Amino acid sequence: MGTRIMRLVAAMTATMAATMAAALAVSGPATAQAVADFYRGKILNIYVGSAEGGGLDAYPRLLADPLSRNIPGNPSVVIRYMPGAGGVKAANYIYKVAPQDGTNYGFVTRGTLYAPLFHVPQAEFDPRKINWIGSTSKEVSIGAVWAASTDVRTIEDATKREVVVGANSVSNDSGVFPLVLNTFLGTKFKIVHGYKSAGEITLALERGEVQGRVGWSVGALLSGNTADWTRDKKLYVLIQLGLEKDKRLPADIPLATDLARTAEDRQVMSLIFAATTIGWPSFMGPDVPPERVAAVRAAYQQALTDPDFIAGAKKQNLGIDPLSPHDIETIVAGMYATPQPLMDKAREIMKYTGVE
Repeated sequence: MGTRIMRLVAAMTATMAATMAAALAVSGPATAQAVADFYRGKILNIYVGSAEGGGLDAYPRLLADPLSRNIPGNPSVVIRYMPGAGGVKAANYIYKVAPQDGTNYGFVTRGTLYAPLFHVPQAEFDPRKINWIGSTSKEVSIGAVWAASTDVRTIEDATKREVVVGANSVSNDSGVFPLVLNTFLGTKFKIVHGYKSAGEITLALERGEVQGRVGWSVGALLSGNTADWTRDKKLYVLIQLGLEKDKRLPADIPLATDLARTAEDRQVMSLIFAATTIGWPSFMGPDVPPERVAAVRAAYQQALTDPDFIAGAKKQNLGIDPLSPHDIETIVAGMYATPQPLMDKAREIMKYTGVE
């Protein structure tokens, strides 16, 4: 990981000066000073759309200090947790409730992005209008089983025997993805909802309450106390869920879309899995003044090259393979431009999650 990070740092450092200059000179030096004057003495609240201890809060915790150092005016950064509806509660709050002044910033699961697309009733935000700050790393999700709880070892096995999987929301990846596999691949995942966070599902695996988990980021699996589970054969990865395979996993673990029975099925699965690529998205509300958005974006980019952030990510085995705001906007635009017949089929599947 070290070599990869050093290449990233070199590439990002080469463009950082230009990016910072462009961001903070929206209207010249006076604007940069105005941004500093605004943030001085303020608190930047980072709302994490999950309970504490899940995979989602690892990056914002590492980013807090370098963001504070690099945002003009050096505001204090406070992490706040707002679990609910798989991240939809936090997204709604940042989008329409929190002051649109640049003091509120959100991290949500990427599955949150398709909640409005699939008509999740609680979703009251539009991902196309959000001010995206970036994503720390691209991702692929997986479906996996706890070895001690089941003899299922391949995705084909899961089409023959029931596997009980944990989920923390009907609209979150852990609730949606097993249903998608049941629909298109004929798997027999039985979904148990009600876990408050990804961390709770992991504990349920260890306790034998559930046999598996579907919709688990490779980056989260390979970090923290779960990093050695596949090596030690405590956990078996059955399938990859995304638009392409993750190079950190064995090449023989199949990609779900490669197993689609028809071209149409593959397209619908690709729509549902597209948000996975975004990884760990963060954003500010749609009406935050552009000069403050630009300042936070520049500080975020600089934070990704901060030695403390890099050391912390390496210690936790967290990937750094960032997406820019433009990258996220492009993926979101593609999702929302899906032809209507395919969108209708995806929404029909979503009815069975209770989030029509």
